[in-house]
Amino acid sequence: MRLISYQPQLAPWSSFDRLSSLRDLLDSAFELAGTGTQAAGGRAWAPVLDIYEDAENVTVKLDAAGLKKEDFDISLHDDNITISGERKSESEQRDGESFRSERFFGEFSRTVTLPAAVKSDGVAATYTDGVLTVTLPKAEEAKPRKIEVKVK
Repeated sequence: MRLISYQPQLAPWSSFDRLSSLRDLLDSAFELAGTGTQAAGGRAWAPVLDIYEDAENVTVKLDAAGLKKEDFDISLHDDNITISGERKSESEQRDGESFRSERFFGEFSRTVTLPAAVKSDGVAATYTDGVLTVTLPKAEEAKPRKIEVKVK
């Protein structure tokens, strides 16, 4: 008979990642409940976003097809970024009733906590092919540093 020791499976995310994800999920739930923003069908809406981090920048990408650059308002406060705006409904008149309507219209607001301290004076935003990209340069204290080991 051969015995095999039990090895528990490690979670794919660290505990800190799970807490951060949970915090963002709760933030977005309370954000949607508190805005009173109503969209098609009486539902609140918020465009989806991704946040990326490298050694120099934190990048936020937000899917917002059908908006113009004037429709966005971006603000930075402490370690939070808020992106808000409005997708206006089409004023085009159509004959007949709507068969299916899934696109959201109305105001939205997303506030997320950034993973690192950033410099507010170097923030840049671009809007291309329906994706808003906000690039936030990291503050010097948030950038990784190489520490030299000395031998005595």
